[in-house]
Amino acid sequence: MVHSLLNRTKRVTGLALALGLIVNAQAATASINPLAKPLNIKFCVYDIGGNSGDLYRYAKDMALAAKKWNVNATIKAYSDERVAAEDFKAGQCDGVALSTLRAKQFNPFIGSIDSIGSAPSYQHIKTLVSTFNNPQVAPLTINGNYQVVTVMPLGAAYVMVNNRHIDSIDKAAGKKVAVIDMDKAQAKIVQHLGAQAVSTDFYNFANLFNNGQVDVIAAPAVAFKPLELAKGLGDYGGIYRFPLTQVTGTILINRKHLSQTVPDLDERIAKIRVYALAEMDKAISFINKREQEIPSQYWLDLPEAEKTRYLNLMQDARQQLTKEGIYDPRMMALMKRVRCKLSPQEAECTRIN
Repeated sequence: MVHSLLNRTKRVTGLALALGLIVNAQAATASINPLAKPLNIKFCVYDIGGNSGDLYRYAKDMALAAKKWNVNATIKAYSDERVAAEDFKAGQCDGVALSTLRAKQFNPFIGSIDSIGSAPSYQHIKTLVSTFNNPQVAPLTINGNYQVVTVMPLGAAYVMVNNRHIDSIDKAAGKKVAVIDMDKAQAKIVQHLGAQAVSTDFYNFANLFNNGQVDVIAAPAVAFKPLELAKGLGDYGGIYRFPLTQVTGTILINRKHLSQTVPDLDERIAKIRVYALAEMDKAISFINKREQEIPSQYWLDLPEAEKTRYLNLMQDARQQLTKEGIYDPRMMALMKRVRCKLSPQEAECTRIN
């Protein structure tokens, strides 16, 4: 889902932008002076197109520009995200660009951002990321040797069905739903609906849908055209205008290594985050444009009563999955505060516990 669209949309997505920020940090933040000594860093970049991919080429351009600020960045492309994560873990990279779902192994707190129903809109993600420099939140972006620099939106995951009569929780029972094998939450939620979970990966879920082997998938709008999801929708399918979750990308660094060569690392990261937050609107505009490009006949709206049922289901699922240790309780509490800041009238914000 995330991975296939990163280099196939032929434009720089939010994850690519964030990677450019960390490689070319001094260019992005004029208030930071060039390093006194040359900094040699290596970045692992997931790009399904490998050395021919758009994300890799963009990162190479940023690395070239960074030389002006005494940063010598070597970029290594990976066509398999799992390998990129393992090399980062093994210390072969100083930084890495990954989906937040994959980044969860390095930071469970940040890795819970993509939890079901936690962020109803892109503004929720932007508000959440704005807290990363908060003295109470910033330490949580560090886990052992690893630190999350920033997170960027890649698009809301919408439920896509091959038959628009699947318009309620009850009608989902018995249907085949594609679930990403490394996301334990997806399988549990599908089972709770009484549907049949079909385990797959980021590379094959679209094929299963397009070939009729599953009835339901969840994917962001930016995947619609490059993955040819219209084939799976056919004449009777549709896309429910109801975000199931927000798909995001994460930029991680090996803090232990970089802090030894960059004495003011915390200051630089803080300023990169401020700049990235300001640039996030570009990523959101790109995503919105892709959503608007999907033919109007595919978009469906859930009945209000059914929408309420789904909201309650997602809230119950978050609470249960947090109890089971799949979601980080600190992130769940923070995201609830974000939701209540933006929509204080919601039941979860007015309820007395």
